[in-house]
Amino acid sequence: MQDLGGAFGEAFRLIATLDGDLVEIVSLSLGVSLMAVGIASLVGLPLGAAVAVTRFPGRPAVIAVLNALMGLPPVVAGLTVYLLLSRAGPLGELGLLYTPDAMVIAQAVLVTPIVAALARQTVEDFHRDYDEQLRAFGIGRTGTIATLLWEARLSLVTVLLAGFGRAVAEVGAVIMVGGNINHVTRVMTTAIALETSKGALDLALGLGIVLLVIVLVVNGIAGLLRHASTGSHA
Repeated sequence: MQDLGGAFGEAFRLIATLDGDLVEIVSLSLGVSLMAVGIASLVGLPLGAAVAVTRFPGRPAVIAVLNALMGLPPVVAGLTVYLLLSRAGPLGELGLLYTPDAMVIAQAVLVTPIVAALARQTVEDFHRDYDEQLRAFGIGRTGTIATLLWEARLSLVTVLLAGFGRAVAEVGAVIMVGGNINHVTRVMTTAIALETSKGALDLALGLGIVLLVIVLVVNGIAGLLRHASTGSHA
């Protein structure tokens, strides 16, 4: 076990000198999480908006499922994706297991319900305010969904940031489908867990500091956008 003061000093040195291993791990983490949030936005935003403006039998049950899936345990998502991508699974021939692509899929599975559920609530609030105007202009359901997604864009960016925060800090699912392979699938959270278990705290602390800064920045941006959205929507 390293001396704690020395480990912190070495961690800050790794950050300040842009250590190659640290930069590689952070870059892969950001790339995987951004790709997962991108996929989640393509699926979750229109899904949430459609549920918000459409009335159909079983809608309360769909909303309840979306809300429940926001708390989907990462290990369950990881196990599901693992079974799909394993050699015996239906998608095993694709050879995606233990690759960054598998990690993107696992994170997208986790983030999509969060994006869909929060987008549903956001768009429903806007729909309540704009419903009469949209009806007066004779805008159909598809046009209504597109209009509300545009009008709620600032609030929806905060939804995507919330999804990114969940994705970048996730460890259970990505380690199951990625395997934490050095220079291939090692991301910040899995590297922190590994280095800590080895008693090598310098890289773990360096990555922990970077991860903390990223989460703080994301939450700060989300707060500013939420404030701006509240002001423009008032």
